[in-house]
Amino acid sequence: MHVAIVDYGAGNVASVRSALAHVGVGAVLTDDPAQLAAAEMLIFPGQGHFGQAMARLRQRGLDAVLHRHVASGRPFVGICLGLQLLFEGSDEAPGVAGLGLLGGHCRRFQPEGPGGARVKVPQIGWNQLHLCRPDSPLQVVGEGASMYFVHSYHAVPSDPRDVIATADHGLDFVAAVQRENLFAAQFHPEKSGAAGLQLWSALVDRVWWGRPC
Repeated sequence: MHVAIVDYGAGNVASVRSALAHVGVGAVLTDDPAQLAAAEMLIFPGQGHFGQAMARLRQRGLDAVLHRHVASGRPFVGICLGLQLLFEGSDEAPGVAGLGLLGGHCRRFQPEGPGGARVKVPQIGWNQLHLCRPDSPLQVVGEGASMYFVHSYHAVPSDPRDVIATADHGLDFVAAVQRENLFAAQFHPEKSGAAGLQLWSALVDRVWWGRPC
């Protein structure tokens, strides 16, 4: 599979390339719209600020590239900030429109959860997944798999059917979403040890992308 990693200055690309190489997949890192358009699969990683990331995407014309790729039905994988940018907006950058590929908004974790429990913001470290659907690549790691998270904001989708996994950090938050050929994780599979590598193997396996979601 011809895989391209979207290079828009949002970091975290070296560990993604390394994880893909570990499962036998070479990936090109590029911000060239032509190269991205030719890819069978796009990986959309990211760390940093929602507003700044959207500005970089729009300056380079990459927002339109991402929309066309998802509309084509080809596999698309978002990671961390690359999940949040798929939504319509974020508390981190009021007034800045996200990509809008999924309906919903990203909210900041509150230091005190709904039940009064104190939580650390940002969440940094390992957390367990609770799987919501039986038809996603996350089935290869299974219920309760531990994944590595680094984030202060969490997505609140307008369509709950897009949610394939949650985790708990003072509240049940969205850990991963999938709609047809679009998959995105709030956690970092490339930093999640053996379980993360298992997931990368599944994500580059065509069989998962042929299943209805």
